[in-house]
Amino acid sequence: MRFKAIIFDFDGTLCETAEGIIKCAKYALESFGIQPEEDDKELEFFIGPPLLITFQERFGADAQTASEMVQKYRERYSDKGLYECELYDGIKDMLKTLAEEGFALGIASSKPTVFVEKLLKHFGISEYFKSVCGVSFEADCETKSSIIARCLEELGVSAEEAFMVGDKSYDIDGAKINNIKSCGVLWGYGTKFEFIEAGAEFIAEKVADIEAIALGYFEQTEKMESIFEGNVVHVHLDTVTLTDGKEASREIVAHNGGVSIVGLTDNNEVLMVRQFRAPYKEVIYEIPAGKLERGEDPFEAAQREFREECGCTAKRFEYIGELYPTPGYCGEIIRIYFATGLEFGEQDLDDDEYLDVYRIPLEEAFERVMSGEFKDSKTQIGIMKIRELIKNGSLS
Repeated sequence: MRFKAIIFDFDGTLCETAEGIIKCAKYALESFGIQPEEDDKELEFFIGPPLLITFQERFGADAQTASEMVQKYRERYSDKGLYECELYDGIKDMLKTLAEEGFALGIASSKPTVFVEKLLKHFGISEYFKSVCGVSFEADCETKSSIIARCLEELGVSAEEAFMVGDKSYDIDGAKINNIKSCGVLWGYGTKFEFIEAGAEFIAEKVADIEAIALGYFEQTEKMESIFEGNVVHVHLDTVTLTDGKEASREIVAHNGGVSIVGLTDNNEVLMVRQFRAPYKEVIYEIPAGKLERGEDPFEAAQREFREECGCTAKRFEYIGELYPTPGYCGEIIRIYFATGLEFGEQDLDDDEYLDVYRIPLEEAFERVMSGEFKDSKTQIGIMKIRELIKNGSLS
């Protein structure tokens, strides 16, 4: 099921706004003789709901005092607090992609509309939104469901054609009142349990999940059954819910990931290793590579593997990308590095590891990739990528 429109909350969903909101909340509280919590996380309840309600419910202020506290809050927020924030990583690219794919995008926020619009312009993302619905300074206690309803109307889509993305339970509650599906995001201020309890149809662990939901591709993992625990891989059987509500099973191989290195000598030769690979019962050529230990830094692992397999260190050692070798069933990610300025020493192989190192001219290696002789995927991609980067002047 592909949606037509996506409605986003702002604070904690698109933008990390905690610093400015909490500093302004402290400013307002101190102005009224209230000593705020020292730990900023204890004041995160200010993020999202109407300020007037928060000052009344959390601090026992009457309506008039709460209104004065809101004014004090905005005294600092309008000048400083507004810009004490930043977009979450990947948000801008995600919005651009969604807009280019034809989705109608809107914002439903309990923040004053004027503040939201200023920040959208500040971050260069206002062009992606067809509707921006917040509150006014005169009526800043509007419910989230009412704001979502206005946004839905301005986007010109039915409830079935849109879904709400937010970071708190009241975003999910507001969506339910409007009969639209909802997604809770885990990079904001809400929790997975909170979203499950509120009845969110989707829970996004990363920004890219939003596009997957919008396109109808997303699979929500409901249950994970362990099948096998090994030294290298963990096999589990997952039960997933598709965007149309159907259930399916997925056999998954979890893997810590790996690294590979395209080492190039001063004579433009690629360092390759030749070894027996048990799954294929075959001797194959590969660029040097190895698996990550749990929690190991990929850059350090690549340097270690290069030293152990080839006896090499490098003056220049840089990351050039990553690949998903078998996305149909395995979560392995292989990071590729480029090494030059090589200095040779002794190999330091594992007790059960037997391999030899070869130097093959880059052009010859490329030809053997194209002929099909070199079958390993990371080797094919590493050699082709380095050849192209050198050819177009990106590497030298």
